[in-house]
Amino acid sequence: MINLLSRIFIKNRKDYMNPIVRQQYGILCSAFGIFLNLLLFAAKLTGALITNSVAILADAFNNLSDAASSLVSVIGFKLSGKKPDADHPFGHGRLEYISGLIVSFLILFMGIELVKSSVVSIIHPERVDGGIFSICIMGAAILVKLYMYLYNHSVAKKIKSPAMEAVAKDSFGDMISTSVVILSVVAGHFTSLPVDGIGGLVVAIFIFKGGIESCKDTINPLLGLPPEKEFVDEIEKEALKFNPIVGIHDLLIHDYGPGRMMISLHAEVPGDQNIFDLHEVIDCAEFALSKKFNCSVVMHMDPIDTNNKRLEVLKSIALEEAHKIDRRFTIHDVRMVPGEKHTNLIFDIVRPHDCRLNENELKEKLFAAINSRENDVFSVITVDSPFVL
Repeated sequence: MINLLSRIFIKNRKDYMNPIVRQQYGILCSAFGIFLNLLLFAAKLTGALITNSVAILADAFNNLSDAASSLVSVIGFKLSGKKPDADHPFGHGRLEYISGLIVSFLILFMGIELVKSSVVSIIHPERVDGGIFSICIMGAAILVKLYMYLYNHSVAKKIKSPAMEAVAKDSFGDMISTSVVILSVVAGHFTSLPVDGIGGLVVAIFIFKGGIESCKDTINPLLGLPPEKEFVDEIEKEALKFNPIVGIHDLLIHDYGPGRMMISLHAEVPGDQNIFDLHEVIDCAEFALSKKFNCSVVMHMDPIDTNNKRLEVLKSIALEEAHKIDRRFTIHDVRMVPGEKHTNLIFDIVRPHDCRLNENELKEKLFAAINSRENDVFSVITVDSPFVL
């Protein structure tokens, strides 16, 4: 159904990273989710009134909260598509994350309310008249939620939306909670225990757990996440296509919401070539990366000495000794200043956040290691943190 609707309502529907296409997918899937959740709410509410089941009633109001969540998602996708203005020069893309956070709070609130009603049902149990009708409603609801999970998960991957992935996870959790409701209704025929209230409590716990996970999924992008290694490698591969760029470092990735990313990096180029020719290469590389990754790209030209054999040897030694400490270390901006009594080897080293050595310990250990192999070399080391955000 989503495929059919996207063919009808979304132009260039396979251009998933286009901000307009992303927005249209988000609104379409959320609007369809509102329709399905209201349908499920009506069906389950009818079943709850007929059977007098707290568990089914809890599951019904869970679907009502899902409909409200989808409405918030529609508003979030709509507002996040607003163009940059004087007060928000980087656009409004993070509103998508904020809408996902609001959805998470709604899920948590519903979970707390259902815990209360389920505890009351356990303390003061009432007879549940569960029958084939209510079980059929629950079974159909599981199939509908499975479909909602599949289409939300599929579209979330295509448009890279954590808000939609949170909705998909919520739908998967609903499948489990509805299965629990079916079990509680069936078990109510064979025991005097308050299985209906217990079932409602289990549903509430699943809802609350889903709300916590959704909070994490939407808060993390707001705080800032490191990009995937594959994405960083892809940026480097694309930059190195432009001769004479020989390497990149100090990569910064700022995420102002899906489709609103800014990249800055230092591109290493031979220092003995014409500066105007190099500048033209950098301009071409910036343009190519911005087109490929649909973002703003700024490249700093960093000239290096590529013809100094002594420097290459010292660079190799520094990298070897760094890798003995931690294979994840990288070094850059390596240069050499010869003197009468010693040579200064100047370079930056990128230290992972979870490195067991602090900054001073790392400098001292690496200095000693290099000096033990080249006793006329004094290392001047700057420790960088990973600059990918």
